[in-house]
Amino acid sequence: MNSVFHARFNCKTLWRFAGCLIGLATVAGPTVQAAEDGIARGPTASYSIAFSNSYAGSDFRKVMVRNWQEIAAQAQKDGLIREAPVVSANNSAPEQAAHIQDMIVKGVNAIVILAASDTALNGVIRDACNAGIVVVVMASLVTERCVYTVDYDWSAMGRVEIDYIAKRLKGKGTLLEIRGIAGDATDQNISDGIHKAVRDYPGLKFAKTVYGNWTASVARKEVALALPSLPGIDAVATQGGDGYGAAMAFKAAGRPLPIIVMGNRQDELALWKQERDANGYETVSVSASPSVSQVGFWVAQQILAGKQVPKFVEVPLVRIDAKDLDAWLATMPVGGAANPSYNQASVAAMIDAATNKTVAPTPVPEVTKQ
Repeated sequence: MNSVFHARFNCKTLWRFAGCLIGLATVAGPTVQAAEDGIARGPTASYSIAFSNSYAGSDFRKVMVRNWQEIAAQAQKDGLIREAPVVSANNSAPEQAAHIQDMIVKGVNAIVILAASDTALNGVIRDACNAGIVVVVMASLVTERCVYTVDYDWSAMGRVEIDYIAKRLKGKGTLLEIRGIAGDATDQNISDGIHKAVRDYPGLKFAKTVYGNWTASVARKEVALALPSLPGIDAVATQGGDGYGAAMAFKAAGRPLPIIVMGNRQDELALWKQERDANGYETVSVSASPSVSQVGFWVAQQILAGKQVPKFVEVPLVRIDAKDLDAWLATMPVGGAANPSYNQASVAAMIDAATNKTVAPTPVPEVTKQ
């Protein structure tokens, strides 16, 4: 996933968000807020929390790392941690395993992992757990059971897309699916959610599936190659970062623009607004956020501080409906995306929601004067 930006949130009320102009650099903007009575305050000033990232080759991952570094720097200033190093592998599970082994040797207290594989890291993760290190797997999956997991409900993302498409098409239409990276667990989970939801609408049929690698340029190329052999397409189910590329492929082919589910990127939302203003175009946008790294950081810190944390902490997806389009777009510079920032209090509240089996509120923009 790519084409994202970094934002900080400052809120007036619980779980409210203030809009702002934001870019890849750190600037003022919206922050998730929550009551502070759920925060564990055990001593963690001497602790080290490391981030093992499977790769940093996309804008999404680069901003994810930047989000981590910003929140970690503030935590250091506040005396909450000693250090929070980041090491990125080149999308290689063996390389990432070697990085994690080095973190174990260095004696870090917690490791937050965005895993390159759901199975290949199990051995080294087990070594970390056996060494008494807290392991949090973020925005990915591993099958080793000693870890804590911070992730989205990717199947729910697929459900949002298909329910919206079905409503718009009155349950009948021809669809194109754009997937992410072949073999990736997140890609599989989103696609599974899409196809599970489609079973509830027998009138919806997929004409073809292509892989866009969560990248506009790849999606454009793959959709363009597929279009000559396809019938009329009524809607496109996506995974994030591919909506704009898909739209450009349809336009270049001289074909009507179908309902394309967008992925919260600025180029997608700007195109949506342009088409809406010109001819009433309607769609929905839903995606994850690179600031999930901040959730992973604070979950690890709170475990070290003594808070009881369930094995799975769900991060709410960011959904943008037509009524919110202008407000969200106003917060994004060119190349941006919806990217709420999470502080210690908001993540403590998210943990409590997971413990109590309630749903953490979805971020909502609140446009303010600049």
